[in-house]
Amino acid sequence: MSSLEVYWAFLALIGTERIAELLVARKSARWSFARGAQEYGRRHYPFMVCLHVGLLAGCALEPSLYLRPFIPWLGWPMLGIALGCQVVRWWCVATLGRRWNTRIIVVPDLPLVASGPYRRLKHPNYAAVVIEGIALPLVHTAWITAALFTLTNAALLRHRIRLEEDALGIRSDSRRDAGSELQPWLPPALH
Repeated sequence: MSSLEVYWAFLALIGTERIAELLVARKSARWSFARGAQEYGRRHYPFMVCLHVGLLAGCALEPSLYLRPFIPWLGWPMLGIALGCQVVRWWCVATLGRRWNTRIIVVPDLPLVASGPYRRLKHPNYAAVVIEGIALPLVHTAWITAALFTLTNAALLRHRIRLEEDALGIRSDSRRDAGSELQPWLPPALH
């Protein structure tokens, strides 16, 4: 089995992990909406999904299209870092419990979580995403994918973090306009 085939198998595992995240998120959303939650920033979500699918696709395609080698001194540490990012992501999921979601869904009157990785970092899940977006492609030297994802993800996270902090009421420089994406969105059944 070639290093590229092993890498593709690893990417398939990461893709399976993403599907598990989406299943947890769907269950959490039902729980949250049943408690009067509102969703914010819905318009950016499809772009975020495409970006993350694009990361996995770029990781799979770039090494074979451009004959990128596996370089042990780079690939092994990046693999370790990518695996560590999965641990941090699931630590965030476990810490937030039913409140964790891939979307910005806020249940009213629940206090902010300040335990687990949130004791030290304001956005540990996003930190893991940023680091993973660099490490995962570099496991098999897909540096174009790493660069494109990192730059695009930086713009997306800047927007998303602002939306999330506004929705949670934790931004001091909050700029809420009537026409902004911050307006709550409720599923049709809850209108």
